[in-house]
Amino acid sequence: MSLELKEYCTKSGESILYMGTPNFKMLDELADGAGDVWHSSFEQGYKNVFPELVYQACVFVWYINDFDNLEQCVSWKVNPHQFAVRKSVWEKTKGFDSDYESVQMQALDFGYIGLIFLGIVPLYVKNLFESNQSESVEISKKDRYAFYIKNFKVDHALFMIYRKGFWKISEWKAFFRAKRLFKQRTKSQVVNSRELKEIEGKPTASYIIPTMFRQDYTLQLLGDLANQEYPLSQVVVVDATPESERDESLYQLREYPFELKVVWQQSKGSCRARNEAIELCTGDYIVFGDDDVRVLPSFIGNHIKFLQTYNTGACNGLDIRADHHKQNFVDLENKLQHYGSSRWKAGVTSSFSNANSCVKREYVEKLVGNDVNFDGGYGEDGDFGLSLAKIGVTVMFNPHATNLHLKPPSGGYRWWGAQAKILGKKRKQQPWELDTPVKFIRPVPSPTVMYGIMKQFTPQQLIEYKHKHFSYYLFGGSKMYFLFRLLRLPYKNLQFKKSIFYAKKLIDLGIIYK
Repeated sequence: MSLELKEYCTKSGESILYMGTPNFKMLDELADGAGDVWHSSFEQGYKNVFPELVYQACVFVWYINDFDNLEQCVSWKVNPHQFAVRKSVWEKTKGFDSDYESVQMQALDFGYIGLIFLGIVPLYVKNLFESNQSESVEISKKDRYAFYIKNFKVDHALFMIYRKGFWKISEWKAFFRAKRLFKQRTKSQVVNSRELKEIEGKPTASYIIPTMFRQDYTLQLLGDLANQEYPLSQVVVVDATPESERDESLYQLREYPFELKVVWQQSKGSCRARNEAIELCTGDYIVFGDDDVRVLPSFIGNHIKFLQTYNTGACNGLDIRADHHKQNFVDLENKLQHYGSSRWKAGVTSSFSNANSCVKREYVEKLVGNDVNFDGGYGEDGDFGLSLAKIGVTVMFNPHATNLHLKPPSGGYRWWGAQAKILGKKRKQQPWELDTPVKFIRPVPSPTVMYGIMKQFTPQQLIEYKHKHFSYYLFGGSKMYFLFRLLRLPYKNLQFKKSIFYAKKLIDLGIIYK
């Protein structure tokens, strides 16, 4: 099927290609926002189609499920008969892939690959298109395996055969056909970030630093924040360093060009620390950072410029890991040069880091803050980012706001999490253990990671995660130790069940912010 796209020029001069009958007044407004592709497919039979993506994406992609009860949100489920796209994006990415038999699969492929790999921002917009006629969306085995072979490693297609039923001849025939006809393609048509506009108005920004056993690194970061080209209005430090090991006078050694608030934390955990800081924040934007990062003078300004340029509410910056904790800005610049042009891909993010992120305060307050059930473990960053997406915020990746993450060998809130690897009398009980301390079986994966999966994804996706988890365990390591891993499988299963046990207790407890 050859698409005959029509063209519309917005009031701002942007050329939009479209199929169907969009509301042009809405398109004018949408063209000034973050989106590159727009559709109203939820009401047209496309919501949550192509569930077989779970065999690759599992619970590692935020947007595997479509969100409910929103006027606008990120969704790659493009209806080929009713959609609009920026002309520049369509031409850059070459549009739909005609290798697929079905135009529906062509559209889904365009939406998903654009979202995950090419920096395209696909948005569902309610009532953008007049037609709410529901279509029947059917993906053939041929197209399903073609999609897997063209976009992922062969292992994922084989995993799909295993889950669909390795005895099914039709699955194997479709797999071998796709493998014969196609190969994994390169994703070279990347849509780079737009040129950043100058900051409009005089927005204020607050910066949050939770710290523990790292006062020297925090002082170093405060120095970087004092040298910002766009000045911060406020920095909130929540310091959990025990009283016997801290120096309260350190934060008073110099004056800063921003209001500095220092809170001496009595509770345990970085989630509680950030929530305590959020209550004190007054800025229009809240920037989240770790205590062990270095930031360039353009850092704060580039976060605000990016969010204003894309007219969106949250972004995740570029977090560069240092080779060792004594590296500096020269090392950061050298690392950035090695990224090349691929560094400038923006688009929707499917991860979130509290080491480098910026969110409009109104959205932070709408979520209240971090879920403290994650304290003592891992996964709070992704949970917060996905929660933003689920209230309709287009959470983007900002390549212009970079930091150098020093990762020193000691200190930080992970000191509490490190206790989770210890068994026996020396172990310090973790918050997620509640009234049932860990004894002889250490739960793996981290119960907080499992809690995040159960909180944000479906029971069926948890099952697929389990299969994926064990397949990686068995086949992902050295072939020499395969027999050892196989013999250890019953114990590994006990660890997994123990993780679910604690995660269920956290689910029953409900989301907690204090």
